[in-house]
Amino acid sequence: LVLSLNNSDTSEKLKNLANDIASLNDKVKVSEDQDASARKPIMQVVNPSKETAIGFAGLPMGHEFTSLVLALLHSGGHPMKLEADVIEQIANLEGEMNFEVFISLSCQNCPDVVQALNMMAAINPKIKTTMIDGAAFQDEVAERNIMAVPSVFLNGEIFTQGRISLAEILKKVDSGAAKKEA
Repeated sequence: LVLSLNNSDTSEKLKNLANDIASLNDKVKVSEDQDASARKPIMQVVNPSKETAIGFAGLPMGHEFTSLVLALLHSGGHPMKLEADVIEQIANLEGEMNFEVFISLSCQNCPDVVQALNMMAAINPKIKTTMIDGAAFQDEVAERNIMAVPSVFLNGEIFTQGRISLAEILKKVDSGAAKKEA
């Protein structure tokens, strides 16, 4: 778990959460890297051997706690509940993709979108994803004029708003998805 913190109360809670998680299993280590992200506070679930990273900007509690637990499991190699051909499709996606998912901790649809993108990031090191708690980053929410959650940005541009499945995400990012489906 790589932390990039500031002096906020959220940073302190995020640091405590990371240390609590690390205390449960010796395979989880916590480090701080103040240069890791311009967006602070953030915790990244990093698998150095696979070069994957899944970010949580803000405190992943409420409905998003499950997203954090699954990110830890999937980054550590726990099998995902995905068909082998879907895993292969994700692994073969070309190009760098940086997903940012603005969420609300009370949103019931947000975890499904966050978890779909997190699985993609755990499979393909060219895909990065960050869950962003809109309440902790209100300036960014206002700057991007976000009115609904989840709001997903891909490489800085709006990608989608509202609930979207992994299959629908793949159709949008994989230029060969329609051919494969046929």
